[in-house]
Amino acid sequence: MIRTWQTSFLSFFDKRILSIFFFGFSSGLPFLLTLSTLTIWLKELGMNNTTVGLFVGVTFPYMFKFLWGPIVDQVKIPFLGSLLGQRRSWALLSQIAIIGMLIGLGSSQPETHIFATAFWAFGVAFCGAIQDVVIEAYRIEIIDEDQKGSAATAMSLGWRLGLMISGVGALFIAELFSWETAYFLMAIFMIVGVVTTVCSSTPITLVFSPAPHLSLRASSHQRFWNWFSQTYLPPLRELWGTYDLRIVLTFIFLYKIGDTTLSVMNTPFLVETGFSKLEIANIAKFFGISTMVVGSFVGGVFINRFEILPSLILCATLQFLSSLMFIIQALVGHDLSVLVITIGVENFTCGFGATAFIAYLSSLCSVPHTATHFALLSSFGSMARIVISLGAGVLADVLVWPFFFTVTAAACVPCVFLLFYAAHHFSYKISFLKKEEDPTAS
Repeated sequence: MIRTWQTSFLSFFDKRILSIFFFGFSSGLPFLLTLSTLTIWLKELGMNNTTVGLFVGVTFPYMFKFLWGPIVDQVKIPFLGSLLGQRRSWALLSQIAIIGMLIGLGSSQPETHIFATAFWAFGVAFCGAIQDVVIEAYRIEIIDEDQKGSAATAMSLGWRLGLMISGVGALFIAELFSWETAYFLMAIFMIVGVVTTVCSSTPITLVFSPAPHLSLRASSHQRFWNWFSQTYLPPLRELWGTYDLRIVLTFIFLYKIGDTTLSVMNTPFLVETGFSKLEIANIAKFFGISTMVVGSFVGGVFINRFEILPSLILCATLQFLSSLMFIIQALVGHDLSVLVITIGVENFTCGFGATAFIAYLSSLCSVPHTATHFALLSSFGSMARIVISLGAGVLADVLVWPFFFTVTAAACVPCVFLLFYAAHHFSYKISFLKKEEDPTAS
């Protein structure tokens, strides 16, 4: 126990935490506008499933955040960089670009100019991915060491609020008015991010890492390799030299198993079990999201109080219990009282786990390569989520539900053992994944 509960709770009222909440909102807002919200618009116009499926490709920039990290770390924007600093200048530029792209997307008329719609949607995703990288780096650099839980919670809650506005809110506006009006108002909501960027403080810990200078006498191939080696390799060397990435990446993959399999397959499971749309909406969605918000907040307070490693151990254990609850649900079948407990445990764990996971990844990042480090680690987490999602669907078709959730519970065990091993053999803090220094080295 490193802090009192009161101190852990009061850390949420720091103005920096409030700015991170609004940054999270600005980060989450564009995401669904290029996915489910845009998909509904296209289906309303009578687009075939092939066209709708191809539009998923416009979100590829979110999968390759690690490519934008070094650019955000090393390229200084003229005038804005001197006025707002490295992080806020990139944030403001990306937010203004998102506003323009959303207005263009809303007025693109996909029924007659589908390629223009794809262009504007890709632009929204590209600028949104850059904004995500900048905001995550800003969050890590602006807070104190003992505010990781509060910052992760604020980021998660703001991001989910942004999703609700761009998902549910955009659909209501489109139903009452038009899709063009909906996207225009979503662009107006992005002003929240612009105001937050202008009013926020600049991280004082950031040491600007300028982009490398390349010799014009070298060939194009040599210039590309020199640029790549000077831009992308130093952050990788620092990350590899500080942590044992074999353990880090193994932990990320194991940690994602329980979280991903339940979140991906719980709705198909509930439908096959016989729950109605209204029951799923009221319990799995409304009650579930509310419980997830509570879990995120409790996770932030718990991290502030006990640090990250105990929080990860508790979360991994809760993931195991969540799978056990789904086994019970599969055995009892259509039972609303059991469903409330199952959904409550699963969503509380999901919210708690998202906060702990963000705080954990943040603890591995360091200036001046914060954006690159977080982008690399989060990209691996996204890749693990996609791989696990594909495997979960195949496994669910092969096994009956009780055995499927038994396998899910068993998959959580290695993660728990890895964390207990780390707690026993390494230091108390999350630096347990740091490589041990040779005491004999001079």
